[in-house]
Amino acid sequence: QAQLVESGGGLVQPGGSLRLSCAASAFIFRFSDMGWYRQAPGKQRDLVARIRRDGVTNYADSVKGRFTVSRDNAKNTLYLQMNNLKPEDTAVYYCNTDPQILPWGQGTQVTVSS
Repeated sequence: QAQLVESGGGLVQPGGSLRLSCAASAFIFRFSDMGWYRQAPGKQRDLVARIRRDGVTNYADSVKGRFTVSRDNAKNTLYLQMNNLKPEDTAVYYCNTDPQILPWGQGTQVTVSS
């Protein structure tokens, strides 16, 4: 059974918005700081947003002010609200613990293009 299932990606025009979701196993989610990572073609996978169990958040400079990470501990779900999307945000987005300890899920593709 998959421990992390991402969804919500798609094709969006520059300036548009998307909301990603990540369903996680209850045990892992409850006791873990969580993060959203992304990997563009030919590049390494990078952490772009993290949220601690207590709700404190941090963002990569490249997404600060545009992305918002949140978590619903009752639903064991992690979210990433992405606004004012740019072509350079195009990537496969993954969720995982922070630091990453679980196998990667399938990710969800986000493509920003006109």
